[in-house]
Amino acid sequence: MQQYDVMVVGAGMVGLSIAAYLGQQGISVAVADPSLQHPIEATNAAMGTAVDDYDLRVSALSAESQTLLAQLGAWPLIERKQPYHHMHVWDGEGTGSVSFHCQDLHRPDLGHIVENRHTLAALRQVVEQLPVTLLPYAVAYIDNPQDDWTPVMLANDTLVSACLVVGADGAHSRVRQWAGLSTREWDYQHHAIVATLRMQQPLQNTAWQRFRPQGPLALLPLAGDEQLASIVWSTEVAEAQALMQLDAKDFAEQLALAFENRLGSVLEVSQRAAIPLRQRHAKHYVSAGVALAGDAAHTIHPLAGQGVNLGFKDARVLSEEVVRACQRGLHPGSLAILQRYQRRRQSDNLATMAAMEGFKRLFAAQNPWFRLARNQGMRWFDACLPVKQHIMQKAMGL
Repeated sequence: MQQYDVMVVGAGMVGLSIAAYLGQQGISVAVADPSLQHPIEATNAAMGTAVDDYDLRVSALSAESQTLLAQLGAWPLIERKQPYHHMHVWDGEGTGSVSFHCQDLHRPDLGHIVENRHTLAALRQVVEQLPVTLLPYAVAYIDNPQDDWTPVMLANDTLVSACLVVGADGAHSRVRQWAGLSTREWDYQHHAIVATLRMQQPLQNTAWQRFRPQGPLALLPLAGDEQLASIVWSTEVAEAQALMQLDAKDFAEQLALAFENRLGSVLEVSQRAAIPLRQRHAKHYVSAGVALAGDAAHTIHPLAGQGVNLGFKDARVLSEEVVRACQRGLHPGSLAILQRYQRRRQSDNLATMAAMEGFKRLFAAQNPWFRLARNQGMRWFDACLPVKQHIMQKAMGL
């Protein structure tokens, strides 16, 4: 039987980050995911600047996430990344607005917009240069720990075992289910429409977001063309379904109207996808021999783009705890070690999730007096630089 210190289930951005971190520290690691049968070239697709040449899924990577990726050696390998210097948020039902600028923090940028497939490709390149075993198979099941080893049966009938199994297999994590780690969750009754657009006017290195009563609409700048934008349009299910049924021309008109024509008309629209939104949070991230990270442990509303950044924080902290345990000759899958990871990450994740839920409810409220107070609060917040600096530093992980 093949044995590893750590078996990572899931070859997404979080799972590959954990594998790269541990592999660089000389810890024996395997990654299991059927997507690994595809070469990097299939992940890192066309580099053209037509609207359909961009990944529909992008992430607003914080300074802290960039630091981790740089530490792993992946950041220089990302072929296409767009810094944004400015963020402008406004209330679609009032006059309140807030602007953030990197100059307020004496930073070169507020973060980078990166297509998920390019981040994945860079991490794959890093992992493939390390003594990390890549197993291009699904996991059939995980058995109960035996003598400090957790057996893992792969779909090709290969049995392996690990001191620690990491569930980085997404929101519908099978590892979480096998480990019996329950969740608290609810449906937002929202779908997020994602697409790539070509706007009439340039995005000015700015992330734009309008809060509508039905949900937020964000336009994010993309590398390669200053008129290109990635949208995340979160709205109620009925409106999302109606928007998805429109042809490209009518959808472009509705989007420009929802965005108040701030950047002129929408010239082109790529293919679209609608993603159901649901909040989940595992009551416990760990059990003996098992730990959850990223979306397997928590999913939140995308209105502030913090989901993947929380996942990268999980990856860094879990890796630190595993390395510390191995350096001290301790079992990396012991509950005492894993509970340190849970304590370090769970409160931060819960606080961020609570803040996102608060923002969502704040801008959904339609009472006129509440709306007036909301807009006055936004104007006060925008004028109070020290408070804005604190919030920006927190969001960027500084």
